Amino acid sequence: MSFAPRLVLFDCDGTLADSEASIVGALQEAFREQGLPAPSAAMIRQRVGLSLGDFLVDLAPDLDPTTRSTLAARYRRCFSRHQGPAGVDPLFPGIADQLRRLSDQGVLLGVVTGKSRRGLLRLLEAHRLRPLFATLQTADDGPGKPSPALVQNALAETGSAPDSTVMIGDTDFDIRAARAAGVRAWGVCWGYHPAARLLASGAERVFERVDELGPALGLP
Repeated sequence: MSFAPRLVLFDCDGTLADSEASIVGALQEAFREQGLPAPSAAMIRQRVGLSLGDFLVDLAPDLDPTTRSTLAARYRRCFSRHQGPAGVDPLFPGIADQLRRLSDQGVLLGVVTGKSRRGLLRLLEAHRLRPLFATLQTADDGPGKPSPALVQNALAETGSAPDSTVMIGDTDFDIRAARAAGVRAWGVCWGYHPAARLLASGAERVFERVDELGPALGLP
């Protein structure tokens, strides 16, 4: 069964971009530089999708605010060193094609992410995708997921109604934000949280492969 939306909102890390190596490597390096035990990859994966500030509070609640602020600055400096020779994270195979096909069909596209606006723009511009998006909602634009605020911002900016909008993401933070905003919530399994966690958070559908998205969104 397909759904022909007016607006499709995507998460970025773990949904559009394969950023695990960069995020995990940079965070572990930042903790070590700070003289702290590095968190495991599994601990980091559970929290990807939160804004950096919320991420660090959840990951290391016993740290004082000054130490967390220094850690965040270290992470930002480390991040680019872990993105490989291209200097930007790769997209998941097939994602760019799906985005272009949706845009060609007149569907409005948006991103709702815990990344900074600077980081998101760098990614989209490197992959020549920036012109496809009608709205970009980032950690600079309001409370991060699972708050519905950024999804609501996207609805307001595009003039789209909740019942003609779907949010697609790989974490339960995406699903919870979508549901709180009254839009459809679809999960994908190629990112950070498993299907069972996405479904338990209220995902209406969960997709195993990128090429399943187009037919589900009404593409021929």
